[in-house]
Amino acid sequence: MTIDTWLIFALAALGLSFTPGPNGLLALTHGAIYGVRRTVATVLGGALGFLVVIAISMFGIGALLTAVPDVLTVLKWVGGAYLVFLGVQVWRAPAIAVSPGVERPSAAWWSLAQQGFLAAVTNPKGILFFVAFLPQFIDPQRDLGVQFAIMAATFIVIEIVFELVVAALSQSLQPLLARAGRWFNRVTGGFFVLIGVLLPWQL
Repeated sequence: MTIDTWLIFALAALGLSFTPGPNGLLALTHGAIYGVRRTVATVLGGALGFLVVIAISMFGIGALLTAVPDVLTVLKWVGGAYLVFLGVQVWRAPAIAVSPGVERPSAAWWSLAQQGFLAAVTNPKGILFFVAFLPQFIDPQRDLGVQFAIMAATFIVIEIVFELVVAALSQSLQPLLARAGRWFNRVTGGFFVLIGVLLPWQL
């Protein structure tokens, strides 16, 4: 993977982290309820779940490219269309509403990690998203395994850092999301429409 492609991917992965999703919302909520130290377990559980989802997506993409090498162009255009669709959905989504409520009776590290893991692997859009997202950055002339490892590591590190920041700032972020949540959704949704339109032409 060239450094230019990696930088574009890292920027897109950062945009993905900002997109409203179950793991970001869970980090926000757990940060408010349990504090950032215990929410580390939630974040690491989610990171493991994302690793599983990305590995499944990569396996499917790799198998398809091995069977039909020319399918990458089709994947890029279909994936770009899906990213545009997802961006429109995020744009139109209502603002995130967070209510910490009463502290849960069980706040064991294992329980929080399990919740983070399940939030990542049970999201039905996860695999579909990565199947659409990853091919935009694949160079079929280079080692696919190395490219997949770089993309997975990059995304997971960015996601961990982002969720920990969200957990640490959970108390101050909640009123901000209540006031400006719709604009937040429009910015992130517009970002993915831009990715979906431009990347199939660029890479």
